[in-house]
Amino acid sequence: MSHRVNERQNWGVVSRLLDLASDERVWIATAIAAGLLMYVIYLSTHPYPAYGAGLYLQIAQEISAHGYALPARIPGYTADGVPFGYPPLMYYVSAVLMDVTGVDPITLSRLLPGFFVVLSLVPFYYLASEVLASTPRAGFATLLMAVAPPALQWHLSAGGIVRAPAFLFALTGAYTGLRLFRTGNRTWLAPSGVLFGLTVLTHPVYTVYFGTTYLVMYAWFDRSLAGLLNGAAVAATGLLLASPWWTQIVATHGVGVFTAASGTHTGIGGGVQRLLDQFVFPLDLDASTGFYLGSYAGGAYLLAKRRAFLPLWLASAAFMLGKVRFQFPAGAMMASVFVFEVVVPRVRALYTRTRYRRSAPLVAIVVLGLLATASGGAYAAGLLHTHHQSNSQPAFVDDEDLAAMNWAEENTAQSADFVVLGDAAEWFPLMTDRSIAVGPWGVEWEGPGPYRHHLQLYKHLSRCPGVACLDEAMIENDVEPDYIYVPKGHYTVRGVDSYQKSWVRDRLMESYRYDLQYENEGVMVFEVTEDLDPVEFPDDVPRPR
Repeated sequence: MSHRVNERQNWGVVSRLLDLASDERVWIATAIAAGLLMYVIYLSTHPYPAYGAGLYLQIAQEISAHGYALPARIPGYTADGVPFGYPPLMYYVSAVLMDVTGVDPITLSRLLPGFFVVLSLVPFYYLASEVLASTPRAGFATLLMAVAPPALQWHLSAGGIVRAPAFLFALTGAYTGLRLFRTGNRTWLAPSGVLFGLTVLTHPVYTVYFGTTYLVMYAWFDRSLAGLLNGAAVAATGLLLASPWWTQIVATHGVGVFTAASGTHTGIGGGVQRLLDQFVFPLDLDASTGFYLGSYAGGAYLLAKRRAFLPLWLASAAFMLGKVRFQFPAGAMMASVFVFEVVVPRVRALYTRTRYRRSAPLVAIVVLGLLATASGGAYAAGLLHTHHQSNSQPAFVDDEDLAAMNWAEENTAQSADFVVLGDAAEWFPLMTDRSIAVGPWGVEWEGPGPYRHHLQLYKHLSRCPGVACLDEAMIENDVEPDYIYVPKGHYTVRGVDSYQKSWVRDRLMESYRYDLQYENEGVMVFEVTEDLDPVEFPDDVPRPR
């Protein structure tokens, strides 16, 4: 008798859990809780933000200094500064937050991105619910989205002060666009146009993602003249809303500033190499691999079922933009479909003849969710080697860097130029009010040639094995800094681990060109006391490309 009572009680618990699994409030709360957990883990393990946002916050300070007018150039990043062509919305928001609250740039770049990362989960859930027509599938997809490392990388980190809001606008716009193209109801035109305008005003790459998403939705759900006109109306509304910005940029720098930037980074569209970068190379054996495999398995399943919208959306975004983070709105949904339509039925069949036949599928979903959350948490904490075999979410600066930058601000002329080795260079102009002679940040607005030159020279200098290499690279490229900032021990170059050998300090100390002015446990700052004249260099010294 007691056995039957216990069994009925267990059935009752399982039934209640299954009822909860159909409640969208439970799924939204679960996904938000997972997103908040990623945020808390990141903050607790990162006293300094991951990656860089120095240029972004320098722009915000310049906007504030110009009385909230758009500056023509941003000083500090190269000797002459860089043109200002960035969409300005989040720089204005950052400027207001710093001016009103007094929050410092480092703290702002730690705190603000995670807020938008968590907020974006709400529109993503409703988008997934529309696409998948299932509360559990949409909820599980949203949970995956909350913890997927490729989505966290550039949204939770420092640059997320711009990228995370752009992602929020693009996802919300995808939801309104789906309703527009599925129903033809023109009441969705206005919110879609406003969201496109906000995206245009926030980040150019997410603008392309927004447009690509709408083209895919139009091609799959509508393909009518009315749908084409609706899409054009959304684009026109957004561009009109953003016109006070882009018309001023064109008036200041000419339309060429936009065409110049579009040819840098990975560009729009790509060939075989892009397909490898997006779909093959990410399948390294690490904690991110399961997210890719789940989405690709779901894509293969959906293609076999002739339900090709999600695979088409993923492939189009990946091919057009060359950024793996744009795979995961569609990818998280495809992985969820695979779990609920392939994994769960097989688990249920396996336990059909046992008393676990109802609970086993639920347990499988919970276990998969916990594994995904654990992987995302480890990624957010910087514990995984997922970035070219280097730690995930690396901080570009630490206590020693800020101490050295404080010294530079207080003890060097404001006109001094620095060559800064390693990724601390991205934050250096913001924190010191001094210029870096070499660095790619913001140079994309000068065009592909200058951008590639600065990027390659920066990486070469930062990885130089000794004094002769540094001298030769600076001489051949007419770089004549007043000071050189040299990290000690471990540092990163474009987020990839590098190590400065201890003997490099001795070689710099022995050189007649360099005079050590400041040193702490992590940084040396040398004054360049002699002109860098051409000299003979050993044949085995690596040369800049």
